[in-house]
Amino acid sequence: MKKLYIALSLFLASFAYSQVPQAFSYQTIAFNSAGAPITNGNINLRISILDNSATGTVLYTETHTKTTNSKGLVNLNIGQGTATTGNFGGINWGTNTKFVKVELDPAGGNNYTNVGVNQLMTVPYAQVSKTVVTGAGQGITLVSPNGTNYTLNVDNSGNLNLPVASSSNASFPADLYMYGSYNSFNATSSEHFRNSGSQKMGYKYLPTNTQIKFIAAPNSSAQVYGSNNDGKLVLNGSNFTVNSNGFYEFYLTNYGTEVFVSISNIDPTIDGLNNAIAVSKSYNTATSKFTFILSGVTSSNFSSSGFQIKLGYNGQYLGDNLADGNFDMNGSGIKLPNLTTSPKNFKIEFSINVDGTGTYTITQI
Repeated sequence: MKKLYIALSLFLASFAYSQVPQAFSYQTIAFNSAGAPITNGNINLRISILDNSATGTVLYTETHTKTTNSKGLVNLNIGQGTATTGNFGGINWGTNTKFVKVELDPAGGNNYTNVGVNQLMTVPYAQVSKTVVTGAGQGITLVSPNGTNYTLNVDNSGNLNLPVASSSNASFPADLYMYGSYNSFNATSSEHFRNSGSQKMGYKYLPTNTQIKFIAAPNSSAQVYGSNNDGKLVLNGSNFTVNSNGFYEFYLTNYGTEVFVSISNIDPTIDGLNNAIAVSKSYNTATSKFTFILSGVTSSNFSSSGFQIKLGYNGQYLGDNLADGNFDMNGSGIKLPNLTTSPKNFKIEFSINVDGTGTYTITQI
């Protein structure tokens, strides 16, 4: 399989006259099928901006023909390639999560191979500011410290109207953090949830009877959210409670008029096994790490695409797009090293952060 290891370097280039640049910088190191850097070679890249998820709608696609340097490195400006789908200037960076999909032809042709999809953890700032207002009469949405949305409008004579409350769901802020009895309800050490469109999700080990709430920002003046009598998210609601020791998945879904909260005690598993093998699992509360011991593993046990860690009940899987020991949500399969027809034993040790990121190691034992 052709490989492309990607080093994200997202920043705005400096343009004269304070114009909003229609591009942002990106760096990649290209590898051939043998895993060696493609040095001083001509390659073709196809870059796509996806909306909301790693398999979301393609908003924009462009191609680049580039020459790598002596180390296989290539620099490009996304937004200044040859556009094949959509318009870069028409992307609304202010709504939904955005992902960058990279495809490569190391021979410089049009036989592209998908080599990775990565979430833009921050979007190009000037692009957001340029698209805050995406159409006539829409106004600018302002978010107060307590998480309430307000809209600033202007009339046809240029007169500003005072902000009025937005129609967006007041119980579903742009960002959500968790805190509780486990950290003495300290807002400054609250933990950021992962945003994914109309969902927010988090993962954490908690002991029995832990009380938790949510907050719009990691400071004591931010708006607090809790539970109503039906267990749904509301402003200034009651504490949520976990009923037993365990590693929990928190999954919040905004249905427009109300926010449903799912709190599930989950048991991460390995996904991608062709044949059953012996797997023993443990969790160390002191180190916050899972350990999986795989016994008698051969090359027939796993598919060629590798394995992922399945987190819970909502279709979330941890893979690794860059094979660098860092998890990517719904990322590419992870390979066990040196598999043959002879049985081997492996230890997989990993940690999962509240926002679904994490790291792992694989050791043959």
